Amino acid sequence: MNSRQETGNTRLDDAARAGWLYYVAGNTQDQIAAKLGISRQTAQRLVSLAMSEGLIKVRVDHPIANCLDLAARLKSRFALDLVEVVPSDPTSSSTTIGIAEAAAAEIERRLRSATPIVMAIGTGRTLKAAIEQLPPMECPQHKVVSLTGNISPDGSAAFYNVIFTMADRVKARSFPMPLPVIASSPEERDMLLSQPMIQPTLALAAEADVTFVGIGDLGPKAPLYEDGFISEGELKALQKAGGVAEIVGWVFDREGRMIEGITNDRVSSAALPSREKSLVIALAMGDRKLPGILAAVNRRLVNGLITDERTAAALLGGA
Repeated sequence: MNSRQETGNTRLDDAARAGWLYYVAGNTQDQIAAKLGISRQTAQRLVSLAMSEGLIKVRVDHPIANCLDLAARLKSRFALDLVEVVPSDPTSSSTTIGIAEAAAAEIERRLRSATPIVMAIGTGRTLKAAIEQLPPMECPQHKVVSLTGNISPDGSAAFYNVIFTMADRVKARSFPMPLPVIASSPEERDMLLSQPMIQPTLALAAEADVTFVGIGDLGPKAPLYEDGFISEGELKALQKAGGVAEIVGWVFDREGRMIEGITNDRVSSAALPSREKSLVIALAMGDRKLPGILAAVNRRLVNGLITDERTAAALLGGA
């Protein structure tokens, strides 16, 4: 290593120290200067460098009154066990921004526990965005199990199945579901689920202490259709039967009742864990998902919700 590299690394080390003293320990820049034996101006520059180099990750923990009020009302109205409402960005059409970060924080908090837990994971864009926010962690005491298959219709790995991404970030024992998301027939589904290597994974999923799932809409751009798991004809048949949304492939109507037949008798996913004995948290926001979210919380398909202000207000207005 040359002297220039050494100087750069030392400066980043100093920036990390200054950043920690400022953002974590709550020191003023004068106090940092005194503790590090540098000028106040140098302390200020080091704190700025820590931020610009991405050495500091900031989470806004200030309680926002409207979000807290909406969360409390949702929790009471739908008898939910956990609700988090994040601020809405009025200029964004994203269905992940804000809730992905909040979900990542909740997942991380659970995984930081020294007490061993079983965490079940669904699939989808929002959950994938959340998992990508997780820091590297060592969690050998925990087990993480996938609720859904990880094989696409063409035999490739399902893009939005997150168990492998999570296994890469979180060093916990991971249990994927080496199955197609939707089998070609009910008979094939039953045969696959009866395999000795699958049965322990299904049993583990049923024991989950906490579960995180997305809610997919069943509109013209339904994720199940866009990602190639169902055909256009099947999508239209599900819509005609009253389907409005799905969780890990299970399609349900506005009342939260599972659609009979069509694709539901071919879904290889595990059943959702008990909402009476464990916590099943949905991550979902936006107008397209609103009917599905409302059905899921009304029918208690989930007993936890992470969403945004606009969706929360709409849920309360339409309940």
